[in-house]
Amino acid sequence: MSISDLQNRHFPLTVVRHHPLDITLQLPASNLLDQSSFLTAKEIVAFTANGMKTYADLLEHFPKRHEDRRRFDAFPASPTLHAVCLRGMVLDARTMRFSGSYACYEALVIDGQGGVFGSNKITCRWFNMPFLSKMLAAGHEVIVYGKVKDIKGKLVIDHPEFEIIRDDGGESIHVDRIVPIYKNITGIAQRRLREIMHLLLQRVNPSTITQVYDVAPQRTRFDDLKVVHFPESMEQAQVARRRFALEEFFAIQLNVVWRRARHHDHAGRVLGKKTTLLKAFYQSLPFDLTNAQKRSIKEIIADMRSPRPMNRLLQGDVGSGKTFVAMAAMLLAVDSGCQAALMAPTQILAEQHYLTCKKWFEPLGVRIALRTGNREDYTHEAIDGDAQIIIGTHALLFAGDAFADLGFVVIDEQHKFGVSQRARLISHGTMPDVLVMTATPIPRTLTMTIYGDLDVSVLDERPANRGKIVTAMRTNPKVSDITSFLKDHLDEGRQAYLVYPLVEDSETVKAESATVAWEKWSKRLKPHRTGLLHGKIVAEEKEQVMQAFRDGEIQVLVATSVIEVGVDVPNANIMIIHHAERFGLAQLHQLRGRIGRGEHKSYCILLTDSKTPEALEKLQALVDSSDGFHIAEVDLRMRGPGEVLGTAQSGLTTIKFADFLADTTLLREARQLADQVIAIDADLSNHYQCLRPLIHIETLDLEHRA
Repeated sequence: MSISDLQNRHFPLTVVRHHPLDITLQLPASNLLDQSSFLTAKEIVAFTANGMKTYADLLEHFPKRHEDRRRFDAFPASPTLHAVCLRGMVLDARTMRFSGSYACYEALVIDGQGGVFGSNKITCRWFNMPFLSKMLAAGHEVIVYGKVKDIKGKLVIDHPEFEIIRDDGGESIHVDRIVPIYKNITGIAQRRLREIMHLLLQRVNPSTITQVYDVAPQRTRFDDLKVVHFPESMEQAQVARRRFALEEFFAIQLNVVWRRARHHDHAGRVLGKKTTLLKAFYQSLPFDLTNAQKRSIKEIIADMRSPRPMNRLLQGDVGSGKTFVAMAAMLLAVDSGCQAALMAPTQILAEQHYLTCKKWFEPLGVRIALRTGNREDYTHEAIDGDAQIIIGTHALLFAGDAFADLGFVVIDEQHKFGVSQRARLISHGTMPDVLVMTATPIPRTLTMTIYGDLDVSVLDERPANRGKIVTAMRTNPKVSDITSFLKDHLDEGRQAYLVYPLVEDSETVKAESATVAWEKWSKRLKPHRTGLLHGKIVAEEKEQVMQAFRDGEIQVLVATSVIEVGVDVPNANIMIIHHAERFGLAQLHQLRGRIGRGEHKSYCILLTDSKTPEALEKLQALVDSSDGFHIAEVDLRMRGPGEVLGTAQSGLTTIKFADFLADTTLLREARQLADQVIAIDADLSNHYQCLRPLIHIETLDLEHRA
């Protein structure tokens, strides 16, 4: 069939009831891509390799953003905090070769107004992409998109998105309008993908698309499909994107509400009525718990005494005292006659929990065991009888023989475990109560999205008698000044952390490593003893180093981010983070949480030589605030939800409209709609049976737990 025939043909569309918001567009089998007459064989292979088998799949490959190509950004004279869209001419392009096979393709782009000897030029670089030499050459007019940084006095965009402008003649969908930019599909150029979408939208017969729920009374879903791909204004595009974001978030919230309802349907065990151990624990503490801790413990007790299984998230900032809340809950379980387990992601954290629990629980007569990957025995010392509380790492997943009657499960830093791993530990018991904890404050919108099936307790207070933490950023300070500052505090009996991003020096990363730095600091800080800790050190040696630091035998610990969690040394009041720009914002906040745990005033110094606005903004956010929840919101805005939570664990890898995850109003609307659906049709077997395919029974494996 010719293009002219294609232009006179409307593809018939069928509609399928998808959810109460709308109808999901589906084309019949006759419109599979492999029967298309306007796609090449290679294009069909490329689309199907990305899971797109019908024209409807193509239409729902939404733009990741839009560029207003009616006007472009001016060529900047300095680095930029945000990405810029520039139109210019390639003055020169060449391949730069370095040691080994390491290569870089560079293109010098100038703006259309000239300015070769001025500031109106940008160097674009692509590493290890030799094929670009056949695509991009001097004389090409291009559009480039990316963040500008300063590299040795030269303005550079690394790995920018780019598109070569060609003279189409007549009206163009590629320039002089608002243009969709799609996520790359290997084998199909951005320009060609845009043409395919435009052609397909012309072929769809809007009369075949109906709706069962009117989210936008003034327009149809097909109207929004056209607008979301080819809008006439940025405002129009945003309205259409928000409509499809609501559809997507409804599906997520439907799963959340479904899981919550299924969980509440199961009969659990009633625990926590006896409080003898809890009262003895309270009386043994030399300090009073915070109001937030007391409130959270009351919420947990109410859950444990309920006939349904507990499923609660305990969320708190660093140093807010989550461990003591978990300890109180585990004592209630032991007093009820069952076992409790606490699983942590690292050996250091598991051993820290073990030592803390041992200190407070052994005087109460509670038997505690430790199970980590490098230990065959339950604990350092023999215990009489079965363990009542078992603390460990992933090793607990394979320790079924250790559990006689597991009734309470605590999972610390739970986002570092896969859902199947959590389910496996839970399966060692019979409908145990579950408390998951995180020391990484999660923005409210992400809590609603990812953990909406959990009840949430928040620790928003720091325990009393904690020293103030002063945070400062320094650029290229003198080593002698740092040494003098450290010695002053070490001479007073304090301890310090020196944190580095690398274990060993790297040829490709310009940053000093912990291993090399340790040798230097060992000499500079004599007679004070300096220790080294990083992920490549064997477990036994890690334990020895940490114990020596806890005991004060080591005064300075040179380390990588391995100390991010699980290190609690109240006497350590200094943390100096080298190359701080190389750490994530949430990670920096976690590292800072290792100090300020004692009564002494503490200092967190962020060292950097970076000049990029983004890096400086990130570090300044840490200087300006000690509120982990505020920092989490900043981190979400700067990096997006996938990076904040870790896409593999958070389930955010496939979200198309992740930028709307900061829209609390939209998320609440989606949640309300999902609540309405489940309230009317709890198991989606009657009125909303059409929604059943949206449900992904994954993670909690509730039938197995029952």
